[in-house]
Amino acid sequence: MKTTTSKDGTTIAYEQLGSGPAVVLVDGAFCRRAFGPMPDLAKALSSRFTVLHYDRRGRGESGDTKPYTLDKELDDLEAVVAAAGSDVCVYGISSGAALAMRAVGRGLRIRRLAIYEPPFALDGTHTPTPADFREQIAAMLAAGDRDAPVKLFMRVVGVPAFGVFFMRLMPNVWPKLRAVAHTLPYDFAQLGDTQRGGPLPADLASALAAISCPTVAMAGSKSPPWMHHASKTIGETVRGASFRIVPGQDHNVSAKAMAPVLTELFAP
Repeated sequence: MKTTTSKDGTTIAYEQLGSGPAVVLVDGAFCRRAFGPMPDLAKALSSRFTVLHYDRRGRGESGDTKPYTLDKELDDLEAVVAAAGSDVCVYGISSGAALAMRAVGRGLRIRRLAIYEPPFALDGTHTPTPADFREQIAAMLAAGDRDAPVKLFMRVVGVPAFGVFFMRLMPNVWPKLRAVAHTLPYDFAQLGDTQRGGPLPADLASALAAISCPTVAMAGSKSPPWMHHASKTIGETVRGASFRIVPGQDHNVSAKAMAPVLTELFAP
């Protein structure tokens, strides 16, 4: 493990593997260096790249200086990119894709950007239920409850009740989810007002319009149309960006499927 220091003094922990051009990986909700898709993806990319994947603020061994602000998480990514050196490429998934796009739109200088399925419900066909799930989760966390927010979030993203039941029985899964339940509002901050079926909110549209590096927005062939629409919208909003389908994948894209795609996209 290595660490870097964010602008507000918060310690951000990261792992560095391999050698070659630098690639920084940005996780979505719940995930971190020891849990989620990035450890396997980092290993798969390490034969060609120097790969950095990090614990987002409040997760794993990174700090969590209060109060949280969206800008602080953008500063965290900037610190990790600075630790990676020059000519860095960035890959973000889900809420991590939103974080990466906001950071680049704010002025983070990188060589290339790849994003996978930011969960923006923009086309009117998908509205998370209940509509006030964010407020409910915030109230649960304020009451000191970590289990209920995880259960509600899983329900909102479509995990069936029996799936949540079995997850709670898995000692290598549920404790890791509840340990970072308090960071769900951090993910919501990155997503902004993208869950009501309307167009991109002004702040995100402005960030995307400011991105100037080569950008590829991706979605899995097995993912629902609203997720395709979100990535297509990004491909249409970022100047010169393109949209790409990853065959055979859904939101839980495998390292085996993504590694060759990123190897191609991030080749010098």
